[in-house]
Amino acid sequence: MRIATWNVNSITARLPRLLAWLESSGTDVLCVQEAKTTEEQFPSEALRELGYESAVHATGRWNGVAVVSRVGLEDVVKGLPGDPGYEGVQEPRAVSATCGPVRVWSVYVPNGREVDHPHYAYKLQWFEALRAAVAGDAAGDRPFAVLGDYNVAPTDEDVYDRAAFEGSTHVTPAERAALASLREAGLTDVVPRPLKYDHPYTYWDYRQLCFPKNRGMRIDLVYGNEPFAKAVQDAYVDREERKGKGASDHAPVVVDLEA
Repeated sequence: MRIATWNVNSITARLPRLLAWLESSGTDVLCVQEAKTTEEQFPSEALRELGYESAVHATGRWNGVAVVSRVGLEDVVKGLPGDPGYEGVQEPRAVSATCGPVRVWSVYVPNGREVDHPHYAYKLQWFEALRAAVAGDAAGDRPFAVLGDYNVAPTDEDVYDRAAFEGSTHVTPAERAALASLREAGLTDVVPRPLKYDHPYTYWDYRQLCFPKNRGMRIDLVYGNEPFAKAVQDAYVDREERKGKGASDHAPVVVDLEA
């Protein structure tokens, strides 16, 4: 069984690439982030023609998440229970579903913007709500994983140059403590192998030739419970999909599980 996560940075802009990638990669379940569309405009029909069902939580131009599956789609939950909301609005940042033998969450963690910004406090509160929401499944006997764009690099090794991020979000002790707390709920960081270079970055800014210079970050993560982690046969970053015209600034992270 092949499961992947991909921040597509607009599913409308990326649709031809996405459909081609699903066909060529043989992915069974894809967790999508930053769909940047409404549920009504989500390309469910185009995906259905390829044999995929879609569970979508999206409301407009920003954010938006989905689970796309060709192995079943049941028990869909839209939104994060206990979501603290930002400026009175609960944003579409989480959706979960059972796909065959596996239950997954697709999450798009708030960016945080700047350390002294209200969005940063919201980010930490959102992590607390996520931990509470997934704790039961994380401790269960069924393979379970939380996949998505976490907007946090777990360690200094997960950024190309720690000094370049001094004073910025994504690397602060509080954000990393939130990740550690999530792992303590019974989840393991399934670290993918890189297909090039020595570290599996998943995101490269469009600016300043970051991708060709490999100035990246590992912020797209797969956190699985013990049954999920034990079933992992391989995990890798499909860096090739970050190349070329019209690419997202994130690459897919792919995990192969025992059938």
